[in-house]
Amino acid sequence: MVVSSTNPHSKEIAIRRRISSIFNKREDDFPSLREYNDYLEEVEDMTFNLIEGIDISAIEEKIAKYQEENAEQIMINRARKAEELAAALAASKGQPALTDNDVVATNQNSQTGFGAVPQGQYAPTFAGGQPRPTGMAPQPLPLGGGDMLGFAGDDEESKKLRDERGARSGGWSVEISRKRAYEEALGSLWVC
Repeated sequence: MVVSSTNPHSKEIAIRRRISSIFNKREDDFPSLREYNDYLEEVEDMTFNLIEGIDISAIEEKIAKYQEENAEQIMINRARKAEELAAALAASKGQPALTDNDVVATNQNSQTGFGAVPQGQYAPTFAGGQPRPTGMAPQPLPLGGGDMLGFAGDDEESKKLRDERGARSGGWSVEISRKRAYEEALGSLWVC
């Protein structure tokens, strides 16, 4: 792949993206940390040489050979990364991420007529982490008829009491308002 650009940063970014999509192994794919670090060093050396234009034909041959030998592993790692990105995106939006088990359960439930996947269940985690929730637990329905908060049948006195309590919980009271108005009125007299 030849990247011709006047901006060296865009050239480097394009090369790094290409290399990282091909050489996408992770630490768990190696028996030891030393072997993983050697792999990372080799990948970085190839990336640097491509960016600087050093021995490009030999590096391209090495990349092509690696792609042929590890095509299945490359695709598996790309799929795993796509699933993790989808899960992270769903988590950032506050939506539960669907796993393969959720998809199977949804298909089974829809075939048997039970509806959606049960909410509030926990899914298996990634290596060494806490279980992650897969959805929200069922929420209680509001009581009452027309009012969403359930206050539709209240009389005027209970509404006034509720409003007063709400205002006091926010730090407001009638006495504070009267005192402030009185101080402002008297303060304006003394200034004149």
